[in-house]
Amino acid sequence: LRLLPRQRYLQAEGAEVSALERKRNVLCCLITRILKVEKQLHVDNLVFRVIDACQKGELAPGLQFLSFCCHSVDVLSCVLHLLNQGYLRRQEERPHVLEY
Repeated sequence: LRLLPRQRYLQAEGAEVSALERKRNVLCCLITRILKVEKQLHVDNLVFRVIDACQKGELAPGLQFLSFCCHSVDVLSCVLHLLNQGYLRRQEERPHVLEY
């Protein structure tokens, strides 16, 4: 029986998964920080503000992180994740408005 060396593509997949998880964590953090300040916000405005913060590399006033490319799909995916976790909620009479 001969053992094969570990394949490089397996390591790359692990690194990509880790990077995607970090990106999701940063986006979720941005979403909650923005909504903590605003208390409620239209989902379109929230997406715009998160994308803007990602491009500028701003987590919060005084906190910097490396800017990265983020799309509305990424932000909306994180919004759905936070809604399912119970961190965010929709207003009953206006479901497009999110609250922290």
